Parts: sequence; C-alpha cells; structure tokens
Amino acid sequence: MNRILRALLAVYDCAVFYLGVFGFGALCLLWTVFAVPLHPLLPRNAGRKLGRFVIMAAFRGFFGFLQCFGRFHFDLKELDQLRHEKSLIIAPNHPSLWDALLIVSRLPDVACVMKAEIIGNVFLGAGARLARYIRNESVRTMIALAVDDLKRGNRVLLFPEGTRTVQKPVNRFKGSIGVIACRAQASVQTVFIETDSQFLTKGWPVYKKPRLPLSYRVRLGRRFECGGDSTALVGALEQYFVAEMSGSPAKEIRPAPVAERECPALVD
Repeated sequence: MNRILRALLAVYDCAVFYLGVFGFGALCLLWTVFAVPLHPLLPRNAGRKLGRFVIMAAFRGFFGFLQCFGRFHFDLKELDQLRHEKSLIIAPNHPSLWDALLIVSRLPDVACVMKAEIIGNVFLGAGARLARYIRNESVRTMIALAVDDLKRGNRVLLFPEGTRTVQKPVNRFKGSIGVIACRAQASVQTVFIETDSQFLTKGWPVYKKPRLPLSYRVRLGRRFECGGDSTALVGALEQYFVAEMSGSPAKEIRPAPVAERECPALVD
C-alpha cells in the first residue's frame, strides 16, 4: 500500500510541476500578445505603471495557483511592509532564477534591473519592455535609469551579486549598487530569500522537476544608507550578507578597504 501511495504521489508531483511550467509559459505568452501593441501606443508613464501592475498581479496569481496544490509554499508576507515605501533599492540574495518574480509579485511599481537577454526573451521580453525594466548591458545607462526611477519615488530591484549565487554564501558583490544608492541618495533594503531546494539555481534547467514539496520564504534584513562612499557601502552590504547567511556575528561587519574593491563605475 505504501508503495502505491508513493507512486501516486510521484505522479501527482509530476502533474503539478509540469502544469506549473506550461501555465507559466502560457501566462507570459498571453501578456506578450497585449504588451507588444501597447508598448508603442501608450505614453511612457502609463505603459510603465500598467506593465508593472500587470506583472505583479499575474505572478501573485501564479504563485497562489501553485500553492493551491499543496506542493509549493511561498511565505512572502514580509515584503508587504515595503508596499508604500518610496525611493528604495531592494537588494536580495539570488539563489534561483525566479527570485525577481517572488519580489515583484508582492510589490507594485518596481523597476527590475535585468540581463539584456532576458528582456529579449520571447516569454518575458515584451512585458519587461512595457514595464520599462532596466537592461544591465551598459553600466552607465543602467545606473542613470535606476537613479531616475528612484528619484521619481519608485523602487528598484537590484541583485548585488549580479547573477545567481555560485559561491556560497554569496558571490562577490558588484559596485553598481553603491553608485546608484549614493547618486540617488536612496536607502538599500536588504532581503533574504530562503529555500529548501536547488530548483532553478545556476545550471538547473527550467524543465527539470525538483523534489516536492518545495518552500520559499522571504524575510527583510537591515536597511543601509549611503554616507557618500559607495565602495564602503558595497563592502558593508557584502559582509552583512555573509554574516547573516553563514551565522557570523553581525557586530564584526566592517567595510572592505577601498583597494580591495572593483571600480564601481566599471562593473555591472
């Protein structure tokens, strides 16, 4: 009997997972159908607000849909504390491919800094362009656009690692987050994404089913202000993440020496 139940559960898990994969693809393609003609028709501000709102609502619905089957669990409620914050950089760790979706599913009017190839993707590109998400292919342009969004009172989602984590507990942080924070005089809200799965980590194909059930939790960390030294800010952020994610005492955190950091204007 136990063997039969395990076999039935395995079939159920496969059905839930691949229903989610195809559902995600269908959701993105459906929005693409509308986003492509809306991009040139709508004024920039209207397109940005509509695009970001639809993305938030769509992904919130998608994660709720997955959770209904009892094999996925998403605890994202702490993000709701940021819904009415203005001019804020949201800086999470980056364990998996859909970390950005977890964040934007709870927050309206967030500008995501994304890789150029994602914005050119057939599934995500049209919606990202309508929402005026920010490409990271030109560092100077990316910094200017992020600063502009922050000065408008919007939030910017920027992963300090620049890519998914491959070196535990976090990759070396990029300098651009410090430059953006100091130029916009914006606070940096640290966010920790915790999961019990390697699903969608670096090198994990989207179609490869993980072991279910699968859980994600997002919690808020400390908020940092830029005191005018962008390099010191990046060093303090990196050491804070290392301390939090490795269990080191937070009181030991000190900014890294300037000479040990990369030039913030030249990294993406």
